[in-house]
Amino acid sequence: MGKIIWAPSALEDIESIARFIERDSTDQAALFVGRIIEMTDRLEEFPESGRVIPEINQEDCREIIYGACRIMYRIVKEEIWITGVVHAARNWHPEQ
Repeated sequence: MGKIIWAPSALEDIESIARFIERDSTDQAALFVGRIIEMTDRLEEFPESGRVIPEINQEDCREIIYGACRIMYRIVKEEIWITGVVHAARNWHPEQ
């Protein structure tokens, strides 16, 4: 079982996306955040359930997809570091 650790930048990503969704619906923004938390909590039991991030191609760097968002994480021993949450249409590069 792994421990989930959120990088500050990943938390900022979620806050930014939630603020954007909130423009249309506060309820939908809360639902989005809740679902992201739920999905990342599952990683405690199944850390390798996400696919390897294609741009990085390293076994310890993975992602799960929720809607149009990529939830990126890195497995480090017994820890799962949530490193970013980005819109799938965004042109993301590993150095970001």
